[in-house]
Amino acid sequence: MAATLCGRIVIKTGCLPLVKSVRHGSKAVTRHRKPMHILKQKLMAVTEYIPPKPAAPPGAFTPRMQKTKEESGLERLLKRDLESVFSESKMIAVLQNNATNAEDMLLLKHRLRKHDITIKFFPNQVMRSFLPSSPYSNMQPLFIGQTVLFVSKEPKVKEMLQVLRSSPQMLLLGACIENTLLSREGILNYSKLPTMHTVHGELVGGLTLMTSHTVSMLHRHPAYLSALLQQYIKQQQPADSAELEAAPKTEESAA
Repeated sequence: MAATLCGRIVIKTGCLPLVKSVRHGSKAVTRHRKPMHILKQKLMAVTEYIPPKPAAPPGAFTPRMQKTKEESGLERLLKRDLESVFSESKMIAVLQNNATNAEDMLLLKHRLRKHDITIKFFPNQVMRSFLPSSPYSNMQPLFIGQTVLFVSKEPKVKEMLQVLRSSPQMLLLGACIENTLLSREGILNYSKLPTMHTVHGELVGGLTLMTSHTVSMLHRHPAYLSALLQQYIKQQQPADSAELEAAPKTEESAA
């Protein structure tokens, strides 16, 4: 029994290797590429070179046919009405309508009608088709959004501004007064000018004053000249009488 145990122990110890290899842990791999930052990815995507596409040879594509839209009968009628408004009116003001209700619009029409000012509504499409071929082409930038025209045969700017004080929804953009395009500031300056009747009165008064002054000057010169001649005659009369008196005395002394 003991022999068998010893034999087994000897056999087992004899199988063990004399040199024992120890395996160490592997080194970390550091050559993997790090992922690119998201901002750098975006920058690279934006700045990526895109080669231009080669141009097509002439005649490769057929030209596109542009369809011209014909004007309807309503547009032609509105354009004709608009042309008559511009030709017959001396004041055409453009205003922006900021959500004015029907009641306020009716009241505004009534107030303007007292001063012979009417309100006209025209679509912007009709205005843009009419203005480029007319002498009022510079008014085209004013027609943006909901616009309204205040029209009158005489330039009644003061009356229009007085009525607009009670309607803050109406914003004055510009006007064409006697074939002259004016901005909002120009309209306010125009309203401060005197009326034509006042200017005519001042002109007539100035002319009459000048004519009366001219007449007085024309009458003054002959009267002044005659007065000078009379004074000269009076001054010469005593000298002549003295000479006549001195002449006999000299004759007597000589005798």
